[in-house]
Amino acid sequence: MTLGAPTTRPAGLPTGTGRLETASLGPFTLADGTTLPELTVAYRHDGPPPGEAPQVLVIHALTGSADAAGDWWEPLIGEGRALDTRRIGVLCANLLGGRYGTTGPTSLHPRTGRPYGAAFPSVSVVDQAEAQWRLLDALGIEELALATGGSLGGMVALEVALARPEGIRHVAPIAAPAAIGPMAIAWNHLQVQLIEHLGLGGLSLARQLAMTTYRSETDFAERFGGSLEPDGRPSIVSYLDHQGDKLVDRFDPATYRVLVGAMDGHDIGRGRGGLEGAVRRLAQGGVALTGIGIEDDILYGPRQVRALVEAAAVAGVPATYREIASTKGHDAFLVEWDQLTDLLREALAD
Repeated sequence: MTLGAPTTRPAGLPTGTGRLETASLGPFTLADGTTLPELTVAYRHDGPPPGEAPQVLVIHALTGSADAAGDWWEPLIGEGRALDTRRIGVLCANLLGGRYGTTGPTSLHPRTGRPYGAAFPSVSVVDQAEAQWRLLDALGIEELALATGGSLGGMVALEVALARPEGIRHVAPIAAPAAIGPMAIAWNHLQVQLIEHLGLGGLSLARQLAMTTYRSETDFAERFGGSLEPDGRPSIVSYLDHQGDKLVDRFDPATYRVLVGAMDGHDIGRGRGGLEGAVRRLAQGGVALTGIGIEDDILYGPRQVRALVEAAAVAGVPATYREIASTKGHDAFLVEWDQLTDLLREALAD
């Protein structure tokens, strides 16, 4: 399969239901040549169908699901909200390699009837973007008014735009750089090592380590200070233990490794002549870019997002930098609803 090329459109996939749906999309070949015998994608589409209104693609972060409108971005999607489903269609799909309905390590291999588990192949953000386009084709969505998402979702949104720049008008990655940096790779490495050595206990610890990068020093100081729990533990330790336990209850170690591996390989300039070549492709396709940084984000901070926007502007992309003011750190894209509302409406204004 040629990356970025339209595929045959299966008929009958529902849109506008406001429910989680599943699409079976046939064999899927990864960029490294590995073929998955069957690609299944879980998705939710709210609002008018394609052909009747502009369409927006929302992409989730590391451990998210397709249920943006009913869960993690619920304050932003719906009638009268930033992504107003009276006048635009909103699609969110679980990423390739994910945990919540899309083909991944917990899926049953169609030939063996057993979960892929650790045998599931490595995937890239390029593969994840191509899987998004496979679903878009199946739903009859030929053009996107906007693709957006935070963190890993922002990385995939950039690749969605680069795969078919002629099919998207605006991309708005949030807390997502042009390429992952060495500090983020180091944190990811420690998380994966914990999982490999300790299994489910390692997954809990990996989540706890990740939480220290998702928030800010100010947030932790304001929320916990020096407070103690009744059992004498520092409140911050109790909080981290709770976050680790929650992820173990709902996620899977092999899936975590696959998704972190996709992030580690993120670099929009790879195979495109570097960053300059990638953003030139956006310019040639007429794609506008809003890069959204987050104050006090220690994972993919404002400096990294600004660098993407500045390179795009030099290449002729209509590029804008915006910044979320927050004490919440990287996770501000999941909590700062008023600012996100303004930013999304601005991105859709063109």
